[in-house]
Amino acid sequence: MKKKIIVLVSVLIACVGMQAQSKSARVEQSIITFNDVLRQLDNNYVDTLPYEMMTETAINQMLRQVDPYTVYYPKDKDKDLRMMTTGKYGGIGAIIQLRDEKTDSTTTKKKDKKKDTYVIISEPYEGKPAQKAGLLAGDRILEIDGKKMAGKTVSEVSDALRGTPHSTVSVKVQRYGVADPLVFTFERDEVKLPAVSYAGMVGDKVAYVMFSEFTEQSSKDVQQALHELVDEQGARALVFDLRDNGGGIIDEAVQIVNMFVEKGHTVVSTRGKTQRSERIYSTTQAPLYPNLPVILLVNHNSASASEIVAGSMQDMKRATLIGERTFGKGLVQSVRSVAYDGYIKVTTAKYYLPSGRCIQAIDYSKHKGKVEKDTTGGILPDIVLNDSNRKVDISYTLYTKQLIFDYATRYRLAHESIAPVQEFALTDKDIEDFCTFLEEEKFTYETETSKYYKDMLDMARHEDLDSATIAQMQALEPLLRPSFREAVWRHKADICKMLEAEIIERYYYQHGRIEYMLKHDDALQKALEVIK
Repeated sequence: MKKKIIVLVSVLIACVGMQAQSKSARVEQSIITFNDVLRQLDNNYVDTLPYEMMTETAINQMLRQVDPYTVYYPKDKDKDLRMMTTGKYGGIGAIIQLRDEKTDSTTTKKKDKKKDTYVIISEPYEGKPAQKAGLLAGDRILEIDGKKMAGKTVSEVSDALRGTPHSTVSVKVQRYGVADPLVFTFERDEVKLPAVSYAGMVGDKVAYVMFSEFTEQSSKDVQQALHELVDEQGARALVFDLRDNGGGIIDEAVQIVNMFVEKGHTVVSTRGKTQRSERIYSTTQAPLYPNLPVILLVNHNSASASEIVAGSMQDMKRATLIGERTFGKGLVQSVRSVAYDGYIKVTTAKYYLPSGRCIQAIDYSKHKGKVEKDTTGGILPDIVLNDSNRKVDISYTLYTKQLIFDYATRYRLAHESIAPVQEFALTDKDIEDFCTFLEEEKFTYETETSKYYKDMLDMARHEDLDSATIAQMQALEPLLRPSFREAVWRHKADICKMLEAEIIERYYYQHGRIEYMLKHDDALQKALEVIK
């Protein structure tokens, strides 16, 4: 019997060894093949080749076959990795956005797509270099330090704007309604995006904290906000907003959970291919607020570390979750250094909650081109709310065509100041002015239904339906092509909210927009009802 066991163990060891050798051989074969292809190109291709760009492209295409979160960072792009983990970068402190040149729809001449694009300042952060220098949302970037930016990508313009803190940058812009370009010369600075986007009281002794990202030391920002709201202002309940929070550093998530949960509780565990990837994260300290009632707001963009906080506190019955099923990103990434000072952020494990639930909603290991989301992944809230902001009507069209943004740019030029956030409201005269603006922009409104209608009518003709039926179908066309003015007034309430939020941000920046949006936040109102 003992000999049989020894033989069996020997066979198993041999099988494992053969599998390891087979795997190693496949990796070696792939490397040899790649090197040989590159060598043949180098020896025989007619022109000089951009080797670095080709290698980076090959690596990126390879990683796309794995999952969206395994990413290669060459030496010249490691600043993007540092910003993701620290929330800091040296720059001007503004979000920029790519826009398309408006062209006459009757023009048949083929356009150069790259030359028809430009980058604008979308959102200057309050108190940061761009805002203090006088740059405004809507400013079109023409030049940076004398270099023309026409046709450049967002990444290219961003690289030109970033630099060493206290270095000087010169930005030439074209401002809406101003004839001549404007030049702003100012110093860059180290920009750290706030982890706590907003904190304040929203009801009778109810604290509200909007948390945007899990970067280094971000849990301390949450702790400071809670100290001010709970310890100093006497809040007796907390609404913690994790909507649109894409996650970040897992240790910061554990620290936040530990503020509300007793020492020694498992928050999350990780399991992967290697023993090093298997780990249990637990609370290690006495909680600061063990008895504070907590409501967590989540939505379909709450991911990764957000889901760890939400799922673990739900498992431990320490918080009530309100909102939508979360994204379902339960993959752990670790940063590894590679040759020539580059890095790879590689998926090494999956997250599992205290109950054993896996957060991950997509199995990338089995996909072949098309990936489908598993509806059992992510975190299902205790109280599920449907997102009413996903209606496809004229307000959606106006937003996606950037007309809400552009009107706010025009409004800012015409109004030096506006009323405080809680008092500001557009009038019917303003809505009529908005309609005039849409006419000037040659806006035409086509409903999604009318697009399907055209296909249906073509199919009816293709199937040779009788003329009477086709005539009845054609009679529907005027009903499916409403006047955009009529549609604007019919959806006035929704359009007003979008316009008011965008305009308020031009004067009171991100803080003002959030304060305004909270007045119309159904999830927050539901949270306040639950707290009562």
